[in-house]
Amino acid sequence: MPQRYFLQLSYKGTNYHGWQIQPNAISVQEVIEDALSKILREKIAVVGAGRTDTGVHASFFILHFEAENTIPENLDLVYKLNSFLPHDIAVQKVWKVSADLHARFSATSRTYKYYITTEKNPYGVETSHKYLKPLDVANMNEAAQTLFDYEDFTSFSRLGTEVKTNNCKIMKAAWTVEEKELVFTIKADRFLRNMVRAVVGTLLEVGKGKLTIQQFREIIEQKDRGAAGASASAQGLFLVDIEYPG
Repeated sequence: MPQRYFLQLSYKGTNYHGWQIQPNAISVQEVIEDALSKILREKIAVVGAGRTDTGVHASFFILHFEAENTIPENLDLVYKLNSFLPHDIAVQKVWKVSADLHARFSATSRTYKYYITTEKNPYGVETSHKYLKPLDVANMNEAAQTLFDYEDFTSFSRLGTEVKTNNCKIMKAAWTVEEKELVFTIKADRFLRNMVRAVVGTLLEVGKGKLTIQQFREIIEQKDRGAAGASASAQGLFLVDIEYPG
């Protein structure tokens, strides 16, 4: 009988076309499956906690996989995987879980952070969004608080996405100033495709003075992606936490 495992990893998404396997493009999922299959000497398929887009990063990510053969206790799978994997993917932990625990469907919340560098930084080109002009952070925070008043976030969802509902429960949404960076943290029970980047892009319009807080609210109420601002660039976005029952 197959045994299910959870695996915790982190990755820099710059060189990948997102998490999910796709034709004619390298993905994080493909690289992980290839490494696991070679080490465990059986075909391994992995299921991730979610899908990150091209160029998006994860400092905390969970996947599950099932192995037909028992993994030997003396096999240091974390060490072995990190030896196989490229420099921009790192495994932190692997552990057995019950067969009904699912990396994606069992998750109760996910947290993202979006990083904006407020001065020229040669080291942050691939891991933050550069915006050097002044932003009204107080207004951006006030607008972010309106997210708690809504559940339907169609206005921030990628068009043509097949989902049963566009409802999400926002648990946290706030901007903080951290040294030379502006950081947006958002936590919810689930997210729509491209949702965080669309929210950030629209909040930036508030910070630039191009949208009022009331107009931000009206954008949500219109349930129209065309009403919202352009998506913020991918390189500033990190998946930073996923929570599970217990």
